[in-house]
Amino acid sequence: VQLQASGGGLVRVGGSTRLSCVTSGFDFDYYAIGWFRQAPGKEREGVSSIKGFDGSTFYSNSVKGRFTISRDIANNTVSLQMSSLKPEDTAVYYCAAGHPTLPLLRYEYDYWGQGTLVTVSS
Repeated sequence: VQLQASGGGLVRVGGSTRLSCVTSGFDFDYYAIGWFRQAPGKEREGVSSIKGFDGSTFYSNSVKGRFTISRDIANNTVSLQMSSLKPEDTAVYYCAAGHPTLPLLRYEYDYWGQGTLVTVSS
């Protein structure tokens, strides 16, 4: 099982960027894929997730209306479009796969990719 996150970097306040998570080694259609982030000195928190079964999407209140999660089933890839970025969005972003009962609860995700750093600066 592999999840490969990419797309991080330095972004200006108010700007946009797109993260991608390429997956392999498991049945993509039957797993939820979640995006999580961890800022320095803080716990890892759920940002967004998308269900494998029906593509339902979920967002934390802190990103709702600014981030959009989507998936490309043909390429086993999930993307996170991030807009109107704020300094508090600065974090290492991780993608994960699992069968969570609560979409943004990190303990219920089984497989994790390495993180990609997003830095939002003025």
